[in-house]
Amino acid sequence: MTPVTRRHLIAAAALSPLAARAGAQGPTIIGRIHRLDPGLDAIVDTASAIEVLGSGYRWAEGPAWSRAERHLLFSDVPANIAYRWRPADGVQPWLQPSGLAGAVPPGIREAGSNGLSFARDGALLIANSGGRSVDRLDPATRRRTRLATSHNGKRLNSPNDLVEARSGAVFFTDPPYGLAEGDDSPLKEQPHNGLYRIDSGGRVVLLDGTESRPNGLALSPDERTLYLALSEDAHPRVLAFDLSADGTVSNKRVFCDMRGLDGPGLPDGVKTDRAGHVFATGPGGVHVISPAGRRLGLISTGKATANIAFGEDGRSLFLTSSDMLARVRLRSSGW
Repeated sequence: MTPVTRRHLIAAAALSPLAARAGAQGPTIIGRIHRLDPGLDAIVDTASAIEVLGSGYRWAEGPAWSRAERHLLFSDVPANIAYRWRPADGVQPWLQPSGLAGAVPPGIREAGSNGLSFARDGALLIANSGGRSVDRLDPATRRRTRLATSHNGKRLNSPNDLVEARSGAVFFTDPPYGLAEGDDSPLKEQPHNGLYRIDSGGRVVLLDGTESRPNGLALSPDERTLYLALSEDAHPRVLAFDLSADGTVSNKRVFCDMRGLDGPGLPDGVKTDRAGHVFATGPGGVHVISPAGRRLGLISTGKATANIAFGEDGRSLFLTSSDMLARVRLRSSGW
């Protein structure tokens, strides 16, 4: 998630001038797809429509597709609501509160859930920004279990995004965006803004505590690489780590440097498709990047895009972009 000052300015803006109505009863079509390299052609057609599925949210985030239920869930973080989108009935509230239950205490800026991800057993994993925890929720019963609330006896800041490995380990980021005063918040107990791993036994391990704004996470298809987006105004970039079978990381390096790129937004959400291409939000929209780090194209809604998810048959890319949920069809599969 990007800083509140920039985010709220963007969310308050009118719909991009790139928007166009596709007929009186048709969907709203927005933005455009920019081809930077011929390698984009196998992934997405530049003529593909970016279709708005819902709008009016305070800040849409963390989309996740349920293959079992065939629906998409996503967060409106400041509103403390998780929504569900289904083709038959569109967007409807699904979980409220999605994050912190009860009265929101002073000092909490974003009470709701942020990143969402479905575990391999169908449970919903929640980066609970307001509750300052990583949660596991049974979609059928809505019963919630806390997987992580602290590290070294100190409360987490505001978990932001997460991803589960095949081993059952859960990787998550913990920047201070959910705290009203960020790093200066009196509620902040951690000395760093960390990248963590939750082992299958529940142990919380700090993997990296040197970055100021760790954000979105993704695993390569072979799970030998862990990608980390850094939402830093001065040095926006996506990092890559070598990931070992035991969940440790090494060989930290810059995968994609986004300094000097135009457009709203910062690196935030990251996903990888079955071929290892990286879809990373950043300045201007969603950057499609080869496994070698070459930028192939840009999917732009005209607004800052927080996060993305593959869904339906694996060839739909869902985008949570500022105050809206959008979708674009792909040629390749995300699964």
